[in-house]
Amino acid sequence: MTKVKNKDGNLSCENKRGLYFMTESSLTEVDHVAIAVNDLNAAIKFYEEGFSAYVVHRERVESDGVEEALIRIAESYIQLLTPISDSSPVKKYLETKGEGLHHIGYRVQNCKEVLDRLKDLGYRVIDQEPRPGSRNTTVAFVHPKTSFGTLIELVQE
Repeated sequence: MTKVKNKDGNLSCENKRGLYFMTESSLTEVDHVAIAVNDLNAAIKFYEEGFSAYVVHRERVESDGVEEALIRIAESYIQLLTPISDSSPVKKYLETKGEGLHHIGYRVQNCKEVLDRLKDLGYRVIDQEPRPGSRNTTVAFVHPKTSFGTLIELVQE
């Protein structure tokens, strides 16, 4: 990868796929902060009673083996996750690390473009291609070994 400045002085990166202009961030907002929990209903009750923060969306995501509850905070969400299958990555996470922060989701305009750029730059990803997520979104995960210990979800609405 070669970093160059274009004629406007903007930093760009050139690699095997061509030139990427980095004039603005591809991360548009924080979509959600995901918290892995053992008891989804108890976690929901905590947010309702403690903060008067209520679930605006609840969904079982069979492909990920989780049930989620989304609590809206301004333009973002707290995503409470609990496993619904033994093969769920969230179940493994809870067994090894316990309850707590699981990942952060960033909104992007084009999930495939951002994912391809990360792969081209040599960064490790979990999803090789974007896939369907909850709320009819398109998502892809970036491996925490690439992103300094934080599992990142790219979310395209």
